[in-house]
Amino acid sequence: MPKKILVATSGGDCPALNAVLRAFVKAATATPGWEVYGSLQSFNGLLDTPQRVIPLTRQTVSGIHVRGGTIIGTTKESGPFNWPVKRADGTVEYIDRSDDMVRLCRVGGFDAIVNIGGDGSQRMSLALFKKGLPVVGIPKTIDNDLCATDVTFGFQSAVDVATEAVDRLVSTAESHNRIQILELMGKHSGWITLHAAIAGGAEICLIPEIPYRIEKIKAWLDRRFEAGKRFAVVAVAEGAFPAGGAPSEEKKAHSNISEKMSGAAERFMAELKATGIEEGLRCTILGHVQRGGTPAAFDRVLGAQYGVKAFEMVAAGEFGRMVSWQDGQMTSVPLGEAVRALKTIDPNGELVRVARAVNVCFGD
Repeated sequence: MPKKILVATSGGDCPALNAVLRAFVKAATATPGWEVYGSLQSFNGLLDTPQRVIPLTRQTVSGIHVRGGTIIGTTKESGPFNWPVKRADGTVEYIDRSDDMVRLCRVGGFDAIVNIGGDGSQRMSLALFKKGLPVVGIPKTIDNDLCATDVTFGFQSAVDVATEAVDRLVSTAESHNRIQILELMGKHSGWITLHAAIAGGAEICLIPEIPYRIEKIKAWLDRRFEAGKRFAVVAVAEGAFPAGGAPSEEKKAHSNISEKMSGAAERFMAELKATGIEEGLRCTILGHVQRGGTPAAFDRVLGAQYGVKAFEMVAAGEFGRMVSWQDGQMTSVPLGEAVRALKTIDPNGELVRVARAVNVCFGD
């Protein structure tokens, strides 16, 4: 009997997910004795009635490496540990169905589970491994905030999109003498924002790791204007916040998702207006544009490396671990190490030092 692998893509979508799937399936099906199946919409496909689990073959994944998104779908709204059940009054209760998932995996004869996702997804991987499932994790997040790998696939594609947005705003800001404020993704880390600010030449960069003071930014802008530069581009991470304050959050209705960052750029614009700068302020929220579209070549190559390494780990029985890219080489780390902490920007690190050297203002 062939050995069966169940693959799921969990959490938010991300450029190069399909490149990872393609590489994994091609590596597995080139090895006699293995079959690959995909659980649709993360592990929901396994838990749904009827089940939505599909075979993944070389034909299924042919040519998908250039496509954004994921052919097997994903979700952040539910899963084996927080399954939504609608009550009679219309409210939603979330229950733990992880034991059901363990049972269904064993009934289905799956010899390995591969979970492709970010911090929350790999915490799920660790919890399922502790329940006895043979799990391998593949790190995925545009935020680049997993601590046990040097870089995650999807990050470079998001940076490229964000940098193009900065480039475009620079020209329109200069033409109209405006302050263009661009909000980028990054709840708890500012990797996309910092990279895009340096690459695109944004004058001000606001990230969660460095709380800003509006009076510092006002003074910096005044000096810039006095020097004859009457425009500026501000790159703002969605999790950025003023010193003494907190990130802008809102609860998502009918969901167990605890937070949704919202309004960092709008809040900053209101703070600037309160200092007396009222003319020429414009706000752009890039949002999910950063997640979609064709992945950059770098992410396609990195995704292929992750996919092949993950199958090698499955074949070797290296479960309870996550694929990791360190010092230019593919390796693996225990899942517990992978989710030990978020990887955030060091305010005294090299990238911040470089940004300050080219006159980027952080507002601190």
